Amino acid sequence: MAIATMNSKGQITIPARVRTTLGLRPGDEVEFVELEKGGFAILADKPSVKSLKGMIRKPDTAVSLDDMNAAIAANGAGI
Repeated sequence: MAIATMNSKGQITIPARVRTTLGLRPGDEVEFVELEKGGFAILADKPSVKSLKGMIRKPDTAVSLDDMNAAIAANGAGI
């Protein structure tokens, strides 16, 4: 069992074992999910793939599927 103590500001430090199990890193967010009978679960709030939209700019020119397949074949992918 992992235990944390709340300080006067209402803050807690998540125990190292819990951070490791949840894969939490500095800056990550956690979600508190209410369970039955007043209990809560702590979940790592990992961003969805949809949140990545727009991170990479569109290429200046479109690349055809044939061009992509040729590039893959030329670089030994599929080995």
